[in-house]
Amino acid sequence: MSDPSPSTLKLFDLAGRVALVTGGSRGLGRAIAAGLAGAGARVAVAARGAVDANDGPAFAHEFFGVDLIDERARAGLVAKVAQKLGPVDILVHAAGQQHREPAENFPLARFREVLELHVNAGFDLAQQVVGGAGGMLARRHGKIIFISSVLGFEGGLMVPAYAAGKHAVLGMVKALANEWAPRGVNVNAIAPGYFATAMAVPVLTDPVRGPAIMARIPAGRAGKPEELVGAAVFLASEASNYVHGQSLVVDGGWLSR
Repeated sequence: MSDPSPSTLKLFDLAGRVALVTGGSRGLGRAIAAGLAGAGARVAVAARGAVDANDGPAFAHEFFGVDLIDERARAGLVAKVAQKLGPVDILVHAAGQQHREPAENFPLARFREVLELHVNAGFDLAQQVVGGAGGMLARRHGKIIFISSVLGFEGGLMVPAYAAGKHAVLGMVKALANEWAPRGVNVNAIAPGYFATAMAVPVLTDPVRGPAIMARIPAGRAGKPEELVGAAVFLASEASNYVHGQSLVVDGGWLSR
């Protein structure tokens, strides 16, 4: 088989693009941010922590310490990135959190917090990145990627807030695609299955649920964070220009069982 032609490889080239990745300091967000940088993008990472470039990942061109659950803290974030790196071409909302507790005892405050981060913050940042004179809609170009989950299709156990939030993300992706696809902006989601990250450790190491989960995954193992990079680069690149409102599942075959 011959090597890919330069024109084919160029479809996935992100050189000259500016990407904002939330939750890009750890887990899946970090792997995605590093992957976009490896494909040539200039990457800004937004995550909890001190606003100090030395605290950010080595691959990040800019690091913004911000609590995305706080609406006031995330106000103007996209404008700050644009001031440093230029207009944002790619937004990846990968920031997330988890809380496991039986539904009858699940604290309403935690339920609101999880939805605020996964849904409200994502919608807020999407509005920020498409609006204004230098926004995606004005430029008629942009890629917005939400990180959902296989729990956007299922209910799971003891994660009512997470499941509700990830279902909402998938609906939001379709709604935004319907409005923004005709105006040059691609909105899509990636729905990971079980990956070996800190968020998944409690369930993957559970003596009962861990083996049951592994037995259901056709691939026979949890995913590695770097195995999400290909999907992210695809949806962030010119290769996905005709892909709108979709949820790309990366789950080792979990949903096929």
